[in-house]
Amino acid sequence: MKMFVCETCTADGRFVETLRAALPALEVCAVDCMSGCTRPQTVAFREAGKTAYLFGDITIVDVPDLQNFAALYARSKDGTFPDARVLGTLRTKAIARIPS
Repeated sequence: MKMFVCETCTADGRFVETLRAALPALEVCAVDCMSGCTRPQTVAFREAGKTAYLFGDITIVDVPDLQNFAALYARSKDGTFPDARVLGTLRTKAIARIPS
């Protein structure tokens, strides 16, 4: 599984490093703009054969929900969830859910 972090939203790179430390089992990749500029900081999750997710308005406070999401996403067969409430506050921060 890969997590992508918008480098444009965090020009100093510190947020990317914070997420790498908080989610050591993931490949956390800094990428150029993901067009979530009205809702920075943006992050995305993608795994082959699964629905991809793009979240915005992410802060350090969301790290526990990102960790929870990563665990649930890893266990999900197709990347979908029958009830979005398990995503915590991330359910209100979703920008896109992209089918596999």
